[in-house]
Amino acid sequence: MNVDRPAVLVRAMTQDGSARALAIDATAIVRRAQEISGSSPVITAAYGRALTAASLMGSLQKDPEDEMTLQIRGDGPAGTIVTASDYSGNVRGYVENPRVELPLAANGKLAVGRAVGEGLLILSRKTGMGGEPYTAQNPLVSGEIAEDIAHYYATSEQIPTLIGLGVLVGPDESCLAAGGFLIQLLPYADEEIIPLLERNASAFGDVSRHIAEGMTPQQMLEALLKDIPFDLFDELEVGYRCPCTRERTERALISLGRQQLQELIDNDHGAQLTCRFCDNVYDYSEEELKKLLAQAL
Repeated sequence: MNVDRPAVLVRAMTQDGSARALAIDATAIVRRAQEISGSSPVITAAYGRALTAASLMGSLQKDPEDEMTLQIRGDGPAGTIVTASDYSGNVRGYVENPRVELPLAANGKLAVGRAVGEGLLILSRKTGMGGEPYTAQNPLVSGEIAEDIAHYYATSEQIPTLIGLGVLVGPDESCLAAGGFLIQLLPYADEEIIPLLERNASAFGDVSRHIAEGMTPQQMLEALLKDIPFDLFDELEVGYRCPCTRERTERALISLGRQQLQELIDNDHGAQLTCRFCDNVYDYSEEELKKLLAQAL
């Protein structure tokens, strides 16, 4: 099992234009997220599924400046899970309560649904071409993430969607394998494709186990689209990537306004900002804060 392989996302279209299909090996992404958050196994499973879904969904955006945020806001002990994806499927995120411990579910698997609980799935899109920001929310139907996203697409966007997500966590709490697939029917799809897709998805089995055994994203699509001619049109290397910079944190400090900056100078004689997405730490001396104060309104 090669857990150091890069995360890869592939995209395909059926030759008759009835459906688009995506698959990802997200092991490297989830391993990095677990390293940053120190998440427990059940939270790694929930958080990893959300990151995997965000990468798949984000890669469907049309403009390089587009960004999508997926929130799983449940009332379970995990708290809120936030993930964000760019146009290429690169993701970042954080989870409110990363060290939750729960007994295994009755089927012997990690109790993701119980960790997430009931609540809302919130999807926000910010377009880079001057379009209006878009936000939609749907009730969580299971807390298992995949079912919740399929329900969102069916009810909010009226797009029939098959989605599978999986995370395999090892005894040392690291991610051994993670990935998923997303298949959507397109307008004017040939309805004869539906039973084939349902048959193949039902027979596919556990996503993370397939990835742990070496199945590639392309091989995943070959199994999921069995007996359906398709064309693979690209393969993307994706990752856990945070765009935070010192310049961005400076703008955040300036946006606090003169009063709060002056309080930091007078009371703390400096400031330390930690990025929630990647744990990068940015330190500012008293003199540096005074320079930012001169720029604040």
